[in-house]
Amino acid sequence: MTENSVFESPIVGRQLFGPGPCNPYPEAHLALSLPLLGHLDPAFIDAMDATSEMLRQVWGTRNQRTLPLSATGSAGMEAAFVNTVHAGDVVVVAVNGLFGERMVDVAARHGAEVIAVEHEYGTPVDVERVITAHPNPKIIAAVHAETSTGVVSDIQALGENKGDALLLADCVTSIGGMEMQLDDWGVDLAYAGSQKCLGVAPGLAPFTISDQAFERRVEKPSNWYLDLNLLGGYATGTTGGRRTYHHTAPTGMVVSLKAALERIFAEGLQNVYARHAAAGQALQDGLEAMGLTLFAEEGSRLAQLTTVNVPEGVDSAAVRHYLMSKYNLEIGAGTGAYAAKIWRIGMMGHNATDANANLLLAALKDALNNA
Repeated sequence: MTENSVFESPIVGRQLFGPGPCNPYPEAHLALSLPLLGHLDPAFIDAMDATSEMLRQVWGTRNQRTLPLSATGSAGMEAAFVNTVHAGDVVVVAVNGLFGERMVDVAARHGAEVIAVEHEYGTPVDVERVITAHPNPKIIAAVHAETSTGVVSDIQALGENKGDALLLADCVTSIGGMEMQLDDWGVDLAYAGSQKCLGVAPGLAPFTISDQAFERRVEKPSNWYLDLNLLGGYATGTTGGRRTYHHTAPTGMVVSLKAALERIFAEGLQNVYARHAAAGQALQDGLEAMGLTLFAEEGSRLAQLTTVNVPEGVDSAAVRHYLMSKYNLEIGAGTGAYAAKIWRIGMMGHNATDANANLLLAALKDALNNA
């Protein structure tokens, strides 16, 4: 190693137009270089409280137990199920993509009797089929914005028809990129990730749980780290108003999320949502103008994550490699059976601009002609 080898990193600046992570908001990136705070420092506790309050506003909830979990979005899914599924509980899961499939797996691992309501990939959740799948489920679970297919589903309609069930929603790709009103929609538990429309690096899982869901919680979950009974004393001060040590939180990441949320609110939530919608529409219109076809069903397409069918005879991996090597630009492949059949293109967070949509379209046109 040379004296300066620490600066000889192979990491280069990429334009991250895949399904996530995206390029962070500059404010979030800069915050990671600030002096580090301890996880029990009063200044950090204040930052965490401010972050949690902004998450409530983005999500449209008054839930006291709203916090950024020290983990990725998959741990948010785990936390949702491990804290609410009692052995033998009936859990109805709407499956219209990879992350619905994961819900089935996670719920079953925690002892649920899972009823999976399968849908064709690329289509939204059929609310009637889900709510009639069982007369009295304990939990109904669905993905709001399915990252694997680029489809948005009507979570509000599920909430209006959930009966006594708790409604659990995966909001990883929706938070920060589209309107959300969890309380009004009847959502009891939701989780997300920091790396998509919130415009932060991966590593945090925004999480919220209603009082009703918390009252039905598992008293001693099998997962210590994600036990909300223990986390509450640290993250929200629910043990007599004092903060008690639970784990060493990634303080720099929380400060970075706080900076991104402040950036979002400075722009205005509705303006941010409109920017995502415009960038997504510009991208989708441009793709169709190139003769490409979109995978997700019309009327249920996400703006922030577009899925496009790979043309017949085109090597998906070769196109993605061409974009990476010539333009430093990343788009995503599909998942599972669709790995080589679709591309997933994100216009998320800081990247959600018409200029980026046009850049991607020009680069993709070049790749299709020359890869």
